[in-house]
Amino acid sequence: MGTASQQTRARALQWARQTIDRLDARLLLEFASGCTSNALITDPDVMLEDAQWASFQSLVRRRESGEPLAYLVGQTGFYGDLLTVTADVLVPRPETEDLVDWALEVLRACDAPSIADLGTGSGAIALALAGAKPDGRVLAVDVSAAALLVAANNRQQLERSNVEFICASWYEGWQAAGLLDLIISNPPYIPASDPHLAGDGVRFEPRLALTDEADGLEAYRAIAAGALARLKPGGWLLVEHGHDQAEVVAELWVRAGLVNVTSRADLSGNPRMTGGQKPAGGPL
Repeated sequence: MGTASQQTRARALQWARQTIDRLDARLLLEFASGCTSNALITDPDVMLEDAQWASFQSLVRRRESGEPLAYLVGQTGFYGDLLTVTADVLVPRPETEDLVDWALEVLRACDAPSIADLGTGSGAIALALAGAKPDGRVLAVDVSAAALLVAANNRQQLERSNVEFICASWYEGWQAAGLLDLIISNPPYIPASDPHLAGDGVRFEPRLALTDEADGLEAYRAIAAGALARLKPGGWLLVEHGHDQAEVVAELWVRAGLVNVTSRADLSGNPRMTGGQKPAGGPL
């Protein structure tokens, strides 16, 4: 490949494509060299500076080892927002956008909704809902202070002042000013014994946000147990879960007293979300 001073954009991409995805290579080169995607196409023979080439090589090797692209460039897209992400938070998945869609469906006729996002991480869900419902108030809860720092940075970048952060485990130690129209969560649901925890990408993400170190259902038990006391009559509890957990999560919802319990599939046809309502005629 030649020395650093002989490295062009085109040759750098050619080298990177031997070990990583073509699109990842382009995005990493844009990041390392500070050029645009258009410039990579129109000016492929521009020489890289030594520091740019060294940075690009390091990023490619980290990506080759399985480190998520979002961590390497420090940001990712979610529901039309550009979010900062670090190794303190999960990388938001496109599938979770379906959960936001469902939330906005149930809130369609709700003015100034009160929402709690449990296990907010980067703030992806909370900030998406805050942006779609600027008259609403969103409480974003996470047990990780480091994750909340990332989420607060995203709130500042997106100027979503209608989001409030709370450092807590699920419902412990806080109470909303009033009852909630919606509780939503994408909690840790991978069983501790699942080999996927050691897989590429996932093994770089915070374990606390991936698994409960048990059967993958502890978060759902805690969320279900406290939901009715915090929801308005007719309010919704919506969660994301593993592809094989819909039946047991739905059972937890029914046992907790929720009605209209249903699950929804992701774009691959796997049941990945479950929701239920507090009975409309139930006690406040």
